[in-house]
Amino acid sequence: MFGNLSERLVETFKNLRSKGKLTAADIDATLREIRRALLEADVALEVVKNFIAAVRERALGDEVSKALNPAQQVVQIVQEELVAILGGEQRRLSFAKNPPTVIMLAGLQGSGKTTLAGKLAKWLKDQGQTPILVACDLQRPNAVNQLQVIGERVGVPVFAPEAGNGVGNPVTVAKDAIKHAKQKQFSVVIVDTAGRLGIDEELMKQANDIRKATDPDEVLFVIDSMIGQDAVNVAKAFEEGVGITGVVLTKLDGDARGGAALSVAQVTGKPIIFASTGEGMEAFEPFYPDRMASRILDMGDILTLIEQAQKSFDEDQAREMAEKMAKDAFTLEDFLDQMQQLRKMGSIKNMLAMMPGANKLKNQLENIDEKEIDHTEAIIRSMTIKERKDPKILNGSRRLRIAKGSGMTVTDVNSLVNRFEQAAKMMKTMSRGGNPGIPGMPTGLAPMGRPQAKKAKGKKGSKSGNPAKRAAEAAGIELPKTDKGGSAFGLGG
Repeated sequence: MFGNLSERLVETFKNLRSKGKLTAADIDATLREIRRALLEADVALEVVKNFIAAVRERALGDEVSKALNPAQQVVQIVQEELVAILGGEQRRLSFAKNPPTVIMLAGLQGSGKTTLAGKLAKWLKDQGQTPILVACDLQRPNAVNQLQVIGERVGVPVFAPEAGNGVGNPVTVAKDAIKHAKQKQFSVVIVDTAGRLGIDEELMKQANDIRKATDPDEVLFVIDSMIGQDAVNVAKAFEEGVGITGVVLTKLDGDARGGAALSVAQVTGKPIIFASTGEGMEAFEPFYPDRMASRILDMGDILTLIEQAQKSFDEDQAREMAEKMAKDAFTLEDFLDQMQQLRKMGSIKNMLAMMPGANKLKNQLENIDEKEIDHTEAIIRSMTIKERKDPKILNGSRRLRIAKGSGMTVTDVNSLVNRFEQAAKMMKTMSRGGNPGIPGMPTGLAPMGRPQAKKAKGKKGSKSGNPAKRAAEAAGIELPKTDKGGSAFGLGG
């Protein structure tokens, strides 16, 4: 979402870093670029003014002028002020001392409340809670049915005594849901309320009545991240009309400019607690202002990436896999297990986008086809157990059978086997402390304290005049042959 903003800010800081000493004119020019970038990202004017004023005050003070690296200090100030407008510290959900905890969702129609209710229920269930969903949106066609389908999908019960579609009293449903939750000992009640295409008195009155009837511990304002500056007016209206305790951002994976995310916390004075980052039920995460600021400045979000990996990967299994790599016993069966665990982490694009400097690879990330994982999985599943454990037995007839069974071509099967063999060699080399033969990097590096293997006598070195080919030969990797013209490093077309 923040692609264009990140690009503009990174370019601005790049120009700043090229100067050894910063003058007041340099800082003013930098702040003008930042101001323009924020306004183009559809951030509220009031928020931009406060942000620029705060950065200017600090940037023109002793904090920068006495710093060893003034340009780096300015970048740090911008990052800290970004964290401030995103809400400062991360805020967790408030749970009731005596269950059930009641969470009411409010927002406009189309903001993604009903889907988010399911995501929140799944997240709470994974945290060890026992949530129940309550269908209080009785106006939008099929809203009740949609919540029931979502509840079944995430394995969470839904309290829906009314069919909806304009029939039923949502306040009565909300009251009855609290009684039901206490009787059945549910720990969290999530109330999905009705929205409108715009703000009106009827919407606010109904939301207020539900709030009075349920006395919720949290009133979460659900807002579409893609609506831009209009988020300011909507947020203010809900804060004044209903009284919200926190904000949830939806559609944060969209391609809009991201003004809502950078405006809503400052405008409402309420923290952003969660963010929805995709269509899947698992694409939901707590909101960390410092991590989001790092993403905006293209510094990556390694902590979130690590947390996702820890949730998805089994530690004992990872240790066992590392031992297999070291013993050169890594098979296609293991490769399939690794892919399945990687898939649990979510979108490959989203994961790569969390890496530092990902903005430079924006075009490459856009071209990633996540269906390739499905194709690879189909090919491996079409093999017998024996073939997965020993790909060397894959002759022509076996490869033809696998291609037909997976709906792919023999060329696809050959490509997968070749890539797997090269990857296995690389992993073996790396697990022993060596370098996998990357062009331009020395090979045969061993860990400290381990003596380098002596070169065998009488063995001739590579005669290739190509440095990449020499590096690959030294690592024992056979480069693919091609009849087409060579590429920049002689690695084939």
